[in-house]
This record gives sequence, C-alpha cells and structure tokens, in this order.
Amino acid sequence: MIRFEQVSVVFEEGGRPALAGVDLTVPEGELCLVVGPSGAGKSTLLGTVSGLVPHFTGGVLHGRVTVAGRDTRHHRPRELADVVGTVGQDPLAHFVTDTVEDELAYGMECLGLPPATMRRRVEETLDLLGLAPLRDRPLTQLSGGQQQRVAIGSVLTAQPRVLVLDEPTSALDPVAAEEVLAVLQRLVHDLGTTVLLAEHRLERVVQYADRVLLLPGPGAAPVYGEPAEVMAASPVRPPVVELGAVAGWSPPPLSVRDARRRAGPLRQRLAGRRPERPGAAATGDRAPVGRLSGVWVRHGRTEALRGVDLTVRPGETVALMGRNGAGKSTLLRTWTGLHTPVAGTVEVGRPPRAVVPHRTKPSRLLRHVGLVPQDPRDLLWADTVAAECAAADADAGAAPGTCRALVTRLLPGVADDTHPRDLSEGARLTLALAVILTAAPPLLLLDEPTRGLDYAAKARLVAVVRELTARGHAVVLATHDVELAAELAQRVVVLAGGEVVADGPAEEVVTSSPAFAPQLAKILAPQRWLTVEEVRAALATAPAPGPDRPPAAEHAPSPGGAG
Repeated sequence: MIRFEQVSVVFEEGGRPALAGVDLTVPEGELCLVVGPSGAGKSTLLGTVSGLVPHFTGGVLHGRVTVAGRDTRHHRPRELADVVGTVGQDPLAHFVTDTVEDELAYGMECLGLPPATMRRRVEETLDLLGLAPLRDRPLTQLSGGQQQRVAIGSVLTAQPRVLVLDEPTSALDPVAAEEVLAVLQRLVHDLGTTVLLAEHRLERVVQYADRVLLLPGPGAAPVYGEPAEVMAASPVRPPVVELGAVAGWSPPPLSVRDARRRAGPLRQRLAGRRPERPGAAATGDRAPVGRLSGVWVRHGRTEALRGVDLTVRPGETVALMGRNGAGKSTLLRTWTGLHTPVAGTVEVGRPPRAVVPHRTKPSRLLRHVGLVPQDPRDLLWADTVAAECAAADADAGAAPGTCRALVTRLLPGVADDTHPRDLSEGARLTLALAVILTAAPPLLLLDEPTRGLDYAAKARLVAVVRELTARGHAVVLATHDVELAAELAQRVVVLAGGEVVADGPAEEVVTSSPAFAPQLAKILAPQRWLTVEEVRAALATAPAPGPDRPPAAEHAPSPGGAG
C-alpha cells in the first residue's frame, strides 16, 4: 500500500538530511509504528506519505514514495485526500470549523459525499470516539484530549485507505487512548485500513503494531521488522521491554499480559524487598506555597471545579491525574489567575506574603508561580530561540544566559537562530519550560509536560524537576503519562468531574487504579514496584538465584503467572 524507494529529504541546501535511506514497503491492512528519538525524522517521514513533504513544507525529496500506486511527488495533498487521512501533533492546527459535529462533517463535504452518507458516518464516529455528548460543543471549549479525538474523528469519517497519525494519543488519558487504539485496530483488522503511526509513548501502542520502523537518528540506517526484534535493539523502548532486558527475557515482552506470564521467578526474587522511592523534601509543618480551599470554577454553565481543597508544600512533586475534561488544566490555570473562582480561596506564595492570583499583576505573580501550558504558543512570541531566552532572562531578572543554559541542557543541539515554530511540538514545550524555569518560581505548574518528548528528553526533565524539589520548589504536573507520575511524583491527586476523588502517596493511589497504574505495577502486582529503576536497584543487591531458581526459568512462561 505504501512504498518507500531510497527516500531522503533535505530542507536546506547543503544541510544534513532530515530523513535518509528509507527503503521498505508497508502492506495493506497493517499497523506500522514509527519510533525513534526526537529529531530523527518521524514527522518528516509521515509528511512524505500525505504529500505535505515537500509540497507544503518545501525542501527536496529524493527517491520515491507511492501510496496506492500514486506517486506523492506528482500528487499534491488535495489529490491524495481520498486515499490518505492525516492527523498531526497539534489538533488546533487541524480544525477549520467551529463545533465538533461540523468538524467531523467538513472533510466529507470537501469530497462531495451525499448528505445521508455524511450523517451516518458522523453518528458512527461520535459513538466510536465517545464524542456524542460533545457534538454541539465549540472546539475552543474542549480539553486538549477532547480536541485530539475530534481531530482523529474528522479524518475517520472520510474512510481513507491509509491513516497517518503523528502522536495520536499524546493528549489522551489512558482510557481514552485505549479507546482510540481499539478503533484503529478495528479499522486495520476489519476494514483493511493501513495505519502509519508515530508515537513516543510506546508503552501504549507497541503491542498493537504489525511492523516497527526505527529511525535511530543522524548517520544510522533505518531498521524495519517485527516489533520484538526491533525493540530489542532500539534506543527508545517502553518499560515492559526495559524490564525484559533487566530480567534477561528473550525475546522481550511487548504487553503487560506477556510480561506477567514470565514474571513469576522475578516476583520471587523481589519478594520481601521494598522499592527505594525518592522521598518528599516537604514536611507537614512547612508553610504551603500553593493553596486551594473550597474552590468552585465555572465555564459558562459547566462547573469545571467543585469545592476543591488542595495544599502544596515546598519540596513536593504532585501529579494531577484524571480523564480528559476532569478539571486538571482549569485547576492549574486558577492557580495562575487565568480563572476567577466563583467561590473559595486561592493563594500562592508563603504566608504572610501569599497573594491571590487573579488579583495580582503578572510581573509580581511570576515570582510566586509559573505555568507551562499544554500549548507552548501561549508563551513563545519571539522570532528566534535566542530572543526567547533573552526575554526570559529580562522578565525574571536572571543573569544573561540563564535561560539559554536551561535550553542547552533540556534540548541539546538547538541553534540560537532557530524559529520556535520550526521546532517539533515536544521541542516547543521544552523551550517554554526553560522560559518559565528561568524565573525559578516557588510553585511550578506543568500541564502535560511530556507531550511530544522521547524517553531521553523525559529523563532530562525528570532530573531537572528533582533538582528543583531538592532546593525546596514545589511542582504540580497535570499528566496522562502514568509512567512519568510513577517515576517523579511522591503524591498523586485524581480529579473526576471537577472534584478530588483521591489524594495520597503515589504508590498507593496508582497501584489501586487499573487506569492510572504504570506497566511495572501491573506486571509485578501485588508487589508495589513502579519503575524499572526500582527493580534494577533491588536486583543489584538481591542474592543470586539458587539452583532451584535458575535465571533461564524467566525465559519461559510461568504457570499461573498471569493470575
């Protein structure tokens, strides 16, 4: 269905190729997962299939890409629209109408489909993606995850033969992500749709892939093959594969179920041992840096927050979790004065200098609290990375070069003259994070901070956040990334319908929830292990397996291991 023939793409004359050496065929009715570190060329490769590269982005395409027999060099995106459906990283950039139902119908109108067909497909898609309650909702009033589902649905209604998706689950909660992936599986298995999908959160998708294409980065040849084979050699891999490497399982497991079947001997080796988790630097008698007391917030007729009580103290890392639309972003924005509560008390800063956010000037508020939003364009306005960094230093009263040093650490290899719009979604978020970190506010709020980040970038973010909390800063992050919450948070707060339904230590809250439990917790339950690093550290000090428990036993399924 999709054929790449010695494909390479160069955007700047004499510059390094953004993509090189791709020669493979994706058969009809298969799901091909594209993986690799940030900047390896995943989005560029997807763009060559839809015709956006080079017709829209510019640059030079060498070689040939054919989709259903059509050469994308000679067919512009509009001439491929009946065959290829594309969903990019940024759902807002995808929308052309005002409401959910209109957006789902727009693509079919462009193709000239009969009204009866359009009506039926809209209803089917609303049900498939759980969007029926939102059909009349303005797109601007949706959460990030809801917008992502609408973007996917607007493509599905045209029923293309090829679906190209760039991080389709990045803004979705775990349950919504499973629903979307189930839809994609149904399209692949029942309708023979070919799906080409790039995703950083491999723990969600790798078990569904028929083939994996690894783009290792500059100077390395692409690798294409069976998922287990490619993952075993990949520099980016999910926790379940990483655990397989630690335990010596070959081939590596790709799903929680497969790993549980092999995990019996590993659970025996870990029995009686306790994970060493980083403890919170906060103590109960330290004055809070952020407080919500009985807070209610309304958006029109919608009650976004309902009587929320939440206190955050210095040194704490708190993960805010919950399904899309639960109120997580509203809570963070209320703490920065972007929403005015209709009832309750909101404060940031240590008493007696605490301030009420919605009554405080932004220049003063920046000394108490900083928010990195889901959409980094809300913060980035300059023409270059260097200009953004200089403005951040000036706004924060920091020494020149402070922001640039953070960018270098979090986002290696980005040139000063790079325009922020030319960065990937994850890179723009990282730049926005550096801008806010320059002011080093006592309370740092992060809204989906790992969206678009690969595992290496996520590790750098974790290191920076841990340093901040060790120095007494408090961090609250709203996230659907259960692996990040497991690795970083000491405390997890779960929202549902604008109310706090759980608040406690991370190991207690996430292990008690099937939706928000990380892969390790599911694999090694009822033991409470959350990350591969915890297991690796425990095995390093554990007694060697005895003759009755040879390491080779972990290569075979363990009877009863899935129970």
